[in-house]
Amino acid sequence: MARLLIQHVSAEVQRLPAAFEGTTIAVVADLHARMSGAASAAQLVEQVNELHAGIVVLLGDMVHSPRTAPQLLPALSGLRARHGVWACLGNHEHGFVWASRYFGTCRHPSVEEWRRMYAESGIRLLANESVALSEAGERLWVAGVDDAYSGQADLGATLEGVGRDECVVAITHSPDIVDTDGIAAVDLVIAGHTHGGQICLPGVGAIWAPCRRPRKRAFGFVEGEQTRLFVTRGAGEGLPVRIGCPREIGLLTLVRPESEADG
Repeated sequence: MARLLIQHVSAEVQRLPAAFEGTTIAVVADLHARMSGAASAAQLVEQVNELHAGIVVLLGDMVHSPRTAPQLLPALSGLRARHGVWACLGNHEHGFVWASRYFGTCRHPSVEEWRRMYAESGIRLLANESVALSEAGERLWVAGVDDAYSGQADLGATLEGVGRDECVVAITHSPDIVDTDGIAAVDLVIAGHTHGGQICLPGVGAIWAPCRRPRKRAFGFVEGEQTRLFVTRGAGEGLPVRIGCPREIGLLTLVRPESEADG
């Protein structure tokens, strides 16, 4: 696998604690690794670790077929980050692909089985649950919302226990979670799933992507009606066709709004 583009983004986050100003998040999604992909996954790990990110997030569809997970997930065990490596599940982990409405889902591990396999690789899976990161006595919540595309998302359960005035960064697979009631409680959503559309034309953008408002949500930083959203183009794809839409690793730098930072 060729080296991936690093997409640098400065992400302004409301309510970001001062202690987390400048924290970086490496964003990896949609690797779609197959049985022959262990070497590519190892190369991905090397490139991510070169970024020395404070947080690493894996946003689902890391394997193309759930049955290959026991062989491929160990290749991700070398990922390192000061505040941990966190994962959520995508539609492929749930056995739900674009054609599922016609053919149903394939056999796939349960959430608890995924949790165990990720844990064996030193990665914490967040499935409709949140965890508080601490720095200098302040907290930043990482909220892992399960996949909305396959109907597994439960935002209410995810945010249970999170204080109303606390800062929340949500990691999830489908960007369409931003249409969910209550999403205004989240300061930043980080998503994948779309592969950036895979084919983008000059002056047009993505010609198709598996999300609502594909011209707006296919990739990049989006100012939503209730929250902010970053969608990565992904590190791989199911069908190896990319035109004007490179594979990437996102590198977000969290910053406070200028008024708060100055104050």
